[in-house]
Amino acid sequence: MASYLIQLSYGPEAVAAFVKRPQDRREVIKKLVGQIGGTLVGSWLSFGKYDAVLIVEGPDNVGIAAVSMAVTSTGAFSAFHTTPLLTAEEAMDAMKKAGKLSYKPPSGKK
Repeated sequence: MASYLIQLSYGPEAVAAFVKRPQDRREVIKKLVGQIGGTLVGSWLSFGKYDAVLIVEGPDNVGIAAVSMAVTSTGAFSAFHTTPLLTAEEAMDAMKKAGKLSYKPPSGKK
């Protein structure tokens, strides 16, 4: 299974709901991700640019994109960013493949 980093910011109404009635959303997240055959690895409240950070595992990008769309469509979030994560082994494979590719960057020279 692939791993994904999800960074999210709640909209004002969602924050107000948490203040009025504190809620642990992990079971809701587990159930949602479970519907695509995935799992919740971890969940953290944060502050700064994002209100929470999640690590989830999922079977493929399409399933995780579906989760992102389902969540974003509710309007409860002001930001919801999903980043695929590579294992160290996958990163090494990418580096090796990159070393075999040829690429000429754009330049202003003729």
